[in-house]
Amino acid sequence: MLFGKNKNKFYFNPGNRDTGVDENYVQEEVSKIDEDDVEVVLKNEENIDKKFSGSNGLSKYMELGRIMMSMLKDVKKGEYKNIPWFTIATIVLALLYVLNPMDIIPDFIPGIGYIDDIAVLSIGVGWIESDLHRYLDWRLEHEKGI
Repeated sequence: MLFGKNKNKFYFNPGNRDTGVDENYVQEEVSKIDEDDVEVVLKNEENIDKKFSGSNGLSKYMELGRIMMSMLKDVKKGEYKNIPWFTIATIVLALLYVLNPMDIIPDFIPGIGYIDDIAVLSIGVGWIESDLHRYLDWRLEHEKGI
């Protein structure tokens, strides 16, 4: 198993915020994510990056996508460990949604086509924010050779 034994553990902690999201629904959707979905995201890194690269206003989301993609790669290589499956699945779900051109608001609609992509990415980041911060801290330490 590529991502270790954490797959069956469910970690959902949106903090003190009321997200209005049914946790049972989220758990059900997360349980549908498998390693093939992770591979689809990793193989489409360039397409996901291109989606947000067209606008300066989306650069923040492009950087978040790159961080999430980097986390997936480091987990796959076995360099970054002890990450809950929920975090991996959340990243995969968010990036698969971004990759899909025909979502709730089709991307070809000028001006508003990316609103739903940004919303899904933002909600996902909100759910896994502490894991992203731990990853970034780890990456800084890893790059320094500490």
